[in-house]
Amino acid sequence: MDTLPARAERRCHNAVNPLHSCLFFSPDLGAEMGKIGIEDPAAAYFATRAAALGAVGAGAVAAAFYNFNPVLVARHVPAVWETAGPEVVLGARLRAADTTLRRLLGEEAVASEEMAEAARLALRATEACTPHARPLYAAHADLPVPEEPHLAFWHAATLLREHRGDAHLAALLTAGLDPLESLVSHTATGKGMAIGWILSSRGWRRTDWEAACGRLRERGLLEAGGELALTEAGTALRAEVEEATDRMDVAPYAHLGADGVERLTELARGFLFTAAAAGAFPAAATGRG
Repeated sequence: MDTLPARAERRCHNAVNPLHSCLFFSPDLGAEMGKIGIEDPAAAYFATRAAALGAVGAGAVAAAFYNFNPVLVARHVPAVWETAGPEVVLGARLRAADTTLRRLLGEEAVASEEMAEAARLALRATEACTPHARPLYAAHADLPVPEEPHLAFWHAATLLREHRGDAHLAALLTAGLDPLESLVSHTATGKGMAIGWILSSRGWRRTDWEAACGRLRERGLLEAGGELALTEAGTALRAEVEEATDRMDVAPYAHLGADGVERLTELARGFLFTAAAAGAFPAAATGRG
């Protein structure tokens, strides 16, 4: 394994992950989920990301997703599995990924040697992913790799995203940040989601948000007053969360090697440029704080 340049794994993740997460904002996913009877956007999201786990209950989904209000999760899970079982959902998800990537990247890019190369590199990186204490990654790792290169790449991007995401939850727990505190502190960095989006998409109330702000202020992590700003200690804690996430997620990129990571990053950024021109990638993503 090569020694990677500083934060090379984070740069690669930041280039590859949007090509996974764009699916959750794609009209193609809503269309495919509607065809199998799941029309509520929240129900569709929970089912789409949780289907690899099987027909699990609300507790398992809330735990794995971390920063959603468990009350919101329980409105849709496990009832959603009565509408469409996990295997049906996974099929709809893959069809939506196919349509979305073809629409955003174009048929030429989908069929290109660059796409095939990106799939090979991303899949090679996943060879060093580890399943222990990573439930969402482990569940997705049990799924078959699609044959078509663009779908194989999307599958590998999903594995890399969930591998890092599960590690990020461990870092948040170590930092003592509960689900909503993680969102508040992330937003306070200036890099997180907008407050209104968090409250509507994650199911929290404004009173919940203010209570989390109060807990962070009591710990000296958030500045006093109405402005949402981290203290020096809060900034240091958030930096340590990201550094810890990098440490727990470095293995797949070290396995790929410095040249492989650089090339995968280059290829993914090229696809992002094409997709961005097609209007993909709203500011909100599927991050967990």
